[in-house]
Amino acid sequence: MPDQTAQPAVRTQVCLYLTACSGIVPAKQRQLALPRLERAGFQLENTAALERAYQRFAGSDEQRLGDLQALLSMPQLPPLTLAARGGYGAMRLLPHFDFARLGARLKDSHTLLVGYSDFCAIQLALLAKSGVGSFAGPMLADFGGANPSSYTINEFFSAITSPQRSLRIPIGQTQASGEGIFWGGNLSVLSSLAGTPYLPDIKGGLLFLEDVGEQPYRVERMLQQLHLAGVLSRQKAIFLGDFSMQKHQDVYDPHYNFDAVVAELRRISGVPVFTGIPFGHIANKTTLPLGYPARFDADGGGLSLQFFNYPTIAPTGLQPEAILGTQLA
Repeated sequence: MPDQTAQPAVRTQVCLYLTACSGIVPAKQRQLALPRLERAGFQLENTAALERAYQRFAGSDEQRLGDLQALLSMPQLPPLTLAARGGYGAMRLLPHFDFARLGARLKDSHTLLVGYSDFCAIQLALLAKSGVGSFAGPMLADFGGANPSSYTINEFFSAITSPQRSLRIPIGQTQASGEGIFWGGNLSVLSSLAGTPYLPDIKGGLLFLEDVGEQPYRVERMLQQLHLAGVLSRQKAIFLGDFSMQKHQDVYDPHYNFDAVVAELRRISGVPVFTGIPFGHIANKTTLPLGYPARFDADGGGLSLQFFNYPTIAPTGLQPEAILGTQLA
């Protein structure tokens, strides 16, 4: 006879630590995102950081720096640390933080650090100072939309729980193949770090770039800066995500567009340049391990990317469908 007093099994939750190192987090985003993440199986920490506001930032420099400093003093790091949103502000924190020490702690604990946009200043500094990678993936803001993308959510959960993953872009590309460290992030942020100790010195790497709200000439100018700094020619290949330039038209020549910029990038870099990576300031984005080995194979039929040797978390208790089931009508 079954035990009538037996209690239902307690659902295991994965601890998720939130950082707000950049811009103010809109109230609507956090009001939608936090309960969704909890229902998906996360135990949320540092949620108070999402309510801070100082000028255009999610708190003063000291408060935002405190989000990172806390990771150095915790007895045990959480499996996952997630950025709240982008904007601007992370760069102001770089000289005041011990990234080498954080990298050592993240490596020992196999903690995953996830974010993009302005947060990639933190990710790039971490890679430069400690050699430890992170993930370009959705932030709290992406979980707080009216209708979160099923592609984005599924890609996120797959990436953080699967030790190997691959990505196929069915767009004809220049025939080439190779392996290297896949790294990069937002072009505006990355180019602003050129000449500083916070830009990784990756040789033979696979450089990934994305951006938003920039006109073609501004994108090219930032690429030229990386070229003059010697960054582009040291790479084995360059991969471009979304640049959201459809609404930007050059005042002097409407034919000077994203395609023209890519052509110039191919000329000055001298390495294969691939387009169509589903990542950036778009609704449907994948999740990309940064600072870890990857392999690419490209031909007229498309581009394949394979990622390996990056940390993951156990999927026990995680339910991505709980996020997708809370979309607004």
